[in-house]
Amino acid sequence: MNGISISLLTLFVVGSVAAQTSNHTGPETTQKRYTMENCVKKFDVSKAETTQVGYQYWFVDKNFLDGRTVKMSVVAPHAATHPPHSHAEDEIFFVLEGHAEFFLNGQTKTAGPYTSFYCPPNSKHGIRNVGDTVLKYLVIKKYEAKQ
Repeated sequence: MNGISISLLTLFVVGSVAAQTSNHTGPETTQKRYTMENCVKKFDVSKAETTQVGYQYWFVDKNFLDGRTVKMSVVAPHAATHPPHSHAEDEIFFVLEGHAEFFLNGQTKTAGPYTSFYCPPNSKHGIRNVGDTVLKYLVIKKYEAKQ
């Protein structure tokens, strides 16, 4: 998947909800303005965040909308960003490149590019690189608002 495809995916995810979203900044509600400049984000390696096993890049961070996010994770061969875990939010992974092993509630499955993996809320889940090349995948998740 090239940068154009990722930009189009980001535009689709963001654009499909932009008209319904507002930015709550205090007692009064202000409508957030969505433009081509802030709704299209092209990958920029200089803005990627380094992890212990690769890097991550936020195409849509949790402050842009209402907690909905799109992040790309890049993981070194035979590594994982963290062990299987669970949380209240559901999560979707979409493999762009490489070979992943998905873990869901004690079961595993290996898959390659253009494969999605849905993790229901409170399920024990994980993803790791089982290949000899980098694993690139998108993470689509909505973070719950902090009270």
